[in-house]
Amino acid sequence: MPKEKYLLRYNLIINRLDKGKQATFEEIKEHIENHADLGDLSSNYSKRTFNRDVVEIANLFGTVIEYDFSKKTYSIIEQVQDSRRTRLLEAFNMYNFLHTSDNLAKQVIFEKRKPLGTEHFHGLLHAIQNHLIIKFIHTKYWEDNVTVRTVEPYALKESGYRWYLLAKDLNDGRIKSFGLDRISDLEMTKTKFTFPVDYDPDEVYRNYFGVINNGEGDPEEVILSFDTFKGKYILSFPLHESQETLVNNEDEIKIKLTLYITEDFIKEIISYGDSIKIIAPESLKTEVRGMWSRALKKNK
Repeated sequence: MPKEKYLLRYNLIINRLDKGKQATFEEIKEHIENHADLGDLSSNYSKRTFNRDVVEIANLFGTVIEYDFSKKTYSIIEQVQDSRRTRLLEAFNMYNFLHTSDNLAKQVIFEKRKPLGTEHFHGLLHAIQNHLIIKFIHTKYWEDNVTVRTVEPYALKESGYRWYLLAKDLNDGRIKSFGLDRISDLEMTKTKFTFPVDYDPDEVYRNYFGVINNGEGDPEEVILSFDTFKGKYILSFPLHESQETLVNNEDEIKIKLTLYITEDFIKEIISYGDSIKIIAPESLKTEVRGMWSRALKKNK
């Protein structure tokens, strides 16, 4: 069975027991078998396999499933409320949807972009959790040639609707981000590595927007003003975890962020066009004005 289908099966189990629902093993098995179009995902599903899945679900998603002997049913007794796990499950749901639904051309319209690389999720998560060195072919957008990378995988990160692998490249010893959609021929090795005790992916990216993390010095205080139409969107979908609301009235919505000003962040700022006004810092205003000026010259 392709490894990504294990994740889809885990997701089916979680969905069947979500929101306080209970089910017997037979009901869970039937729920999985109803997705027979996924091939091996649903075939010969045994109690022993289910028990292994329960362990993996707890490890991957922090979702603990327990058996009630009096009712002879299973239910979720603990579920970690973690936005990272939620987004990962959303990605699996979408992958499941794409691979089990036919004739969607007129009903569901997707942007015509490259795949997200979700087929690598299971293998990468397995390698990360078991501290296994992996190899893969990596293709850069700006280079014609491809390279074979041998890395220590540390974490998966989402940014801009893409997924990235954070890993130590054993060629130069640097921790880098690799877009999953640019990875192919993923190979697991049996060689184990020791996870660095001083590396915390959450902490590394806490003060960054996106996946670029080459800032120096201290994070900067950024103050932005939006018109009320775009500002309401910003309030409902914050730009960054540090976001604070300074003003919220009928004239403007003003927010404060504390982060490093990187290329990813500047691109995000520019995408809001004339809906945004940069209050501070002055260096950000200068950078954005320069980019707009150069764009205007090219498009006279």
